[in-house]
Amino acid sequence: MSQQGDTIPLHPHPSSQSDIDEIENLIYASSATVPAASPPRASIPVSSSPFVPSNIPPPLPPKSSQPSSTLNHNHKPAPLPPSQSQSSSVAPSGFGSPPNTLTEPVWDTIKRDLSRIVSNLKLVVFPNPFREDPGKALRDWDLWGPFFFIVFLGLALSWSASVKKSEVFAVAFALLAAGAVILTLNVLLLGGHIIFFQSLSLLGYCLFPLDVGAVICMLKDNVIVKIVVVCVTLAWSSWAAYPFMSSAVNPRRKALALYPVFLMYVSVGFLIIAIN
Repeated sequence: MSQQGDTIPLHPHPSSQSDIDEIENLIYASSATVPAASPPRASIPVSSSPFVPSNIPPPLPPKSSQPSSTLNHNHKPAPLPPSQSQSSSVAPSGFGSPPNTLTEPVWDTIKRDLSRIVSNLKLVVFPNPFREDPGKALRDWDLWGPFFFIVFLGLALSWSASVKKSEVFAVAFALLAAGAVILTLNVLLLGGHIIFFQSLSLLGYCLFPLDVGAVICMLKDNVIVKIVVVCVTLAWSSWAAYPFMSSAVNPRRKALALYPVFLMYVSVGFLIIAIN
């Protein structure tokens, strides 16, 4: 009884081909009655404004079989566009990175150093509005100018001497070089707010008036002319060094810082007058 209920009776047909056709019709009929399951559709939110952020999560990155250390090692940052690479090379201060002076021509280096010497000489020796502020006057200090003025003064004194020219040059060079170092240490020991090499540069540039006086005394072999010229150039050098050295130390110790400077310039002036 149960076996007859579970089976579907087939209509008798005279041939086997008709039985096969009947089975195929039953299979098609059963498949038509069962609806095919369709996959669920993802709901995509549609926004009327292009500036509203979407709720769709970002796609996950593809998984790689390589370890993370290998990926980090092989990963190279993408090159920046020309505008970004140029803007990144500018320093935060706005002046940009310093130029590379190792590959520039020698003549460009000489011109740059000469222009710096002339600029510092004008700021130190000649009247200008920056004389009262040593930080602005000698912000771009150098040692080529002081070295040149010391050597030139030693050569001028040796040319003026009739005998022992090499000894005169050695004494003058040693007096000026050692005197500049001692005066700088004196200012620093007095609590002066000045850089060591900046003070050396200042004292060297203040020798320019004495260089001019040495050349004039070498051309004019007259004692009275020498005394007048040395007095004028000595006052000029002292006037040039006064604002820088006085502002570097405490006002109560100003005389202790200026007296050794004046004494060194007087010694150089005495050498200019005495050498004949």
